[in-house]
Amino acid sequence: MSLVDSAEAWLAAHYHDVIAWRRHLHRYPELGRQEFATTQFVAERLADAGLNPKVLPGGTGLTCDFGPEQEPRIALRADLDALPMTERTGAPYASTTPNVAHACGHDAHTAILLGTALALASAPELPVAVRLIFQAAEELMPGGALDAIAAGALTGVSRIFALHCDPRLAVGKVAVKSGPITSAADSVEISVYSPGGHTSRPHLTADLVYGLGTVITGLPGVLSRRIDPRHATVMVWGAVKAGTAANAIPQAGVLAGTVRTASRQTWLDLEDIVREAVAALLSPLRIDHTLQYRRGVPPVVNEETSTRILTHAIEAVGPDVLADTRQSGGGEDFSWYLEEVPGAMARLGVWSGDGPQLDLHQPTFDIDERALAIGVRVMVNVVEQSALH
Repeated sequence: MSLVDSAEAWLAAHYHDVIAWRRHLHRYPELGRQEFATTQFVAERLADAGLNPKVLPGGTGLTCDFGPEQEPRIALRADLDALPMTERTGAPYASTTPNVAHACGHDAHTAILLGTALALASAPELPVAVRLIFQAAEELMPGGALDAIAAGALTGVSRIFALHCDPRLAVGKVAVKSGPITSAADSVEISVYSPGGHTSRPHLTADLVYGLGTVITGLPGVLSRRIDPRHATVMVWGAVKAGTAANAIPQAGVLAGTVRTASRQTWLDLEDIVREAVAALLSPLRIDHTLQYRRGVPPVVNEETSTRILTHAIEAVGPDVLADTRQSGGGEDFSWYLEEVPGAMARLGVWSGDGPQLDLHQPTFDIDERALAIGVRVMVNVVEQSALH
């Protein structure tokens, strides 16, 4: 029996188990670096299948090697953590943890990779050596991928692959493209300071709120002139806080936002440009400031050969499964793995085809669970296709 036939037989017998795993994980979500129960849940099922999972330092996340005892291996990755928000799906398997929800599909990623592992384990032999990486803290910048890499998750790995739920893609479709598929994402927090004073005499102090407004409008404008517009760089503010009275110039204020870019080189240059621009905008207004620039993640850049492997794996699922996609403005810490080894990520369609296409990170986000079987088939096919390239 071939690898794919063996995996199909396993999936036919255990598809409802994969759904049950996903619903269990969805019901009991855990935040980044707190995924102790999630890690244990995965480890127990791998061990029950005769595999040898190894929990990463800190007790969250794990790796598991199987297949031929040789290197290099290919790695398959899923992320474990949920988001700090209240779920509003009304599903019978909705989160039971206050203010924590799987609103990004990581429960599906984990169930798919667990199903892939057990489907592969049911085969008489594998054509290549495989490492599973169940990673913690993807939602925490700069991401738990760095923890996994530091713990040796990529040692002896030649390529790495992953799937990510896409609620704008219909179930039954999987999309991939060579080159950048996500964007870099950093955060900026600027604290501003003034002696304060009366709004009737702004010339005797530093008009702090006016200074905040100058940065709010000025910094995105500067970036639009300093950076090649083809690199799709966007600065958006998410929070501004200052003052309590209409006739008093406050002494302190805070401005926070994100800056994203489709270009890896621009990402490397962004911090210096932002710092220079903010200082130049505030200097004439005599406003002091401090700036915290938190480097997030680089873009996920799918390597050509890995993309070809993943494309063939998707095509092998069925004739109409492969779909087109564009680079998104979202960030994903899978990019850190691709700084070390070649690899590729694909987008898994999870929209039912009916009703609104709810976005990721919304409290009403949910998936069409038919996507779980599609995901398992793609990942099994990646293992088979990797042996052919």
